[in-house]
Amino acid sequence: MNTNERENIALVTGANAGIGLALTKKLLASQWQVAAVIRSGLPDDDPDIREAVRNGWLRTYQTSDLADFAGLRRVLEEIKVKERRLDVLFNNAGGSFPELSYSAQGREKHYELMTVAPYIILMELMESLKNGRLKTVINTSSSALKYTKALSIEMLERPKTFRKLLGPYAASKLALSLWTQAAAPQLLKDGIRIRSVDPGGNNTLRKGKRSGLPVVVKALMKLFFSPPTQGADRLYEGALGEHRTKTGIYLQKGRITELKHQDQARSVLDRMHAIYEREFPARR
Repeated sequence: MNTNERENIALVTGANAGIGLALTKKLLASQWQVAAVIRSGLPDDDPDIREAVRNGWLRTYQTSDLADFAGLRRVLEEIKVKERRLDVLFNNAGGSFPELSYSAQGREKHYELMTVAPYIILMELMESLKNGRLKTVINTSSSALKYTKALSIEMLERPKTFRKLLGPYAASKLALSLWTQAAAPQLLKDGIRIRSVDPGGNNTLRKGKRSGLPVVVKALMKLFFSPPTQGADRLYEGALGEHRTKTGIYLQKGRITELKHQDQARSVLDRMHAIYEREFPARR
């Protein structure tokens, strides 16, 4: 394994497809090492991926569902043993579901996957980030959050209604960006900077996979949305671009953008920490 010339190490969740795969490839092309958290195998017909795996530049950690704490715990234990240093954590894994569904812990699935799990991943990998050079966390958000008219812990965990994209998905992304903002001052005491970034509209449709997107959005996505490389570029710039010294901000199209419902930021963060402390038994 030859990793000496690749000084920086990033962890990317959701790295097997879409924006996560495009980001993984961009990082590798930029001479990074990548620890990739995946649900399914990486493309075995990609020569760059094969070379990166062969040389140890790309290391994979597989789990079927980050919203299931049993699987999440197993993969994080493996990462903590093998990745003692991380320069950037990209909390990118996500998805839109076609109907109201719940995690193994009993909370709404979008919320568990895209709000709660990123917090747990951050907390569990804190020591690896402290040992890193860049000490940066990028949470993948979405401009859909602007459609959330009201927000509370109760509606996040057990929503009474369901709308594709603009319901639990949008609310979960807003909650993610809110706890990112609220957690920033405390994390900065350890030298860690955290930002949430909207990757923009990307065509991430996959054949044979049910989508939680409205029909009209799916049609527009096929015709007009950019390839996932656009989203990868925005996440990469969010980590390393002009705002790299800032923390707690939300970036949309590369610009700092104000969040709605900021009065809920502290309560969302407090709920994340309570779930982590009560439901993710410590082996730390």
